[in-house]
Amino acid sequence: MRKRVIHLSIIGLAIIFASCKNKTATTDSESVSTNAETSVISDDSLLNLVQYETFQYFWEGAEPVSGMARERFHEDNEYGHDKDIVTSGGSGFGLMALVVGIDRGFITREEGIKRFEKIVSFLETADKFHGVWPHWWYGPTGKVYPFSKKDDGGDLVESSFIAAGLLTVRQYLNKENEREAQLIDRINSLWQNIEFDWHTRGGQNVLYWHWSPNYGWDMNFAVRGYNECLIMYVLAASSPTHSIKPEVYDEGWARGGLIKDDTLFYGLRTVLNHYETNDSPVGPLFWAHYSYLGLNPTNLKDKYANYWELNQNHALIDYRYCVDNPHHYKGYGPDCWGLTSSYSIKGYAGHRPDEDLGVISPTAALSSFPYTPKESMAFLKFLYNDADSLIGEYGPYDAFSFESNWYLPRYLAIDQGPIPVMIENYRTGLIWNLFMSAPEVQQGLSKLGFTTDPSE
Repeated sequence: MRKRVIHLSIIGLAIIFASCKNKTATTDSESVSTNAETSVISDDSLLNLVQYETFQYFWEGAEPVSGMARERFHEDNEYGHDKDIVTSGGSGFGLMALVVGIDRGFITREEGIKRFEKIVSFLETADKFHGVWPHWWYGPTGKVYPFSKKDDGGDLVESSFIAAGLLTVRQYLNKENEREAQLIDRINSLWQNIEFDWHTRGGQNVLYWHWSPNYGWDMNFAVRGYNECLIMYVLAASSPTHSIKPEVYDEGWARGGLIKDDTLFYGLRTVLNHYETNDSPVGPLFWAHYSYLGLNPTNLKDKYANYWELNQNHALIDYRYCVDNPHHYKGYGPDCWGLTSSYSIKGYAGHRPDEDLGVISPTAALSSFPYTPKESMAFLKFLYNDADSLIGEYGPYDAFSFESNWYLPRYLAIDQGPIPVMIENYRTGLIWNLFMSAPEVQQGLSKLGFTTDPSE
């Protein structure tokens, strides 16, 4: 524990310094205090701490040539991990995390703008296909690194995550500042060149996930039914240059209304049909995070769902399942919960109630703060007060299992990124407010029949 106390003291000093620069950071009276036996930290400071540490994955931990987020980072330097591989979707989350870092004073605005410029420069010259970026690249060269044999071209889902990050940055920039105005123009060019309509595969009423210059549409992955991909359809409708018709959303994503066939699980409605793309009443909890880092589910409704109810119920079902703990796994309970896709004893796995391996993934509970603040805070306090060996340089490690006495000191960009962003949305709504302020997004939502009026 003593090592962790020293670590808290160092980070505490950084947070106190940040508070002097930024009114949204913690005040001195809320700062970290420590002694030789234990650490005492307020809820507000603890939120600052985990945001600071997870933000650093995308700041200090970024691939240095491109500025992009590394796909993964292994503190144990396990053989086979290539630190040059960068990720599109994880970098989109990282762009939002960088905005949080600037706003909280973890870095200066000048530092943040410089990093945004580096990332945009990379995206302008890196491999892309009909304006759509691949899942992975080599950071130093910008050449595609195949995610699988045939997945060596455009990945529209991951590109949508990075587009959401770029639009968030654009809305954060000051168009009255010449340097930032130039960056706005460059982001607009990248955004407007994404050919969402190309991924209808010749005008079908559905979006396809992948296209390859070598294999064409061979992967044949039409994105239908509820999962993490809602943001792709929203942005496709929002595109000012390569938009889709509402029928693509209604017939493809919503399956002509079948998406509404929900079920009751742990006393709560699932609101949408998770079975369409999943063999469980609910999917991994990242479904409630990825699309909603920027897309604000508060009061968001369409003819298929109330999206706040959808996501809050998903998080609460996950929580109730872990408290119930039907497999009697060691450690599960009110302060230790959260199932989502992550590392596991058996490699990468999509943890959920019917695929429960006894593995807890910290991003699940921590990225659910807007939906389950009390339950998420209990988990956060447990991690930092009682399980500090599960925390490293960039915050909580990706996954752990008390049942199997297992954890690895490793991180994944797609798991670290939602943590600082969703915690900020819980605290101030910053990223939600920025992304939702984009006029194209509002037009796209309206086009698809969404409303955001609480009286609707």
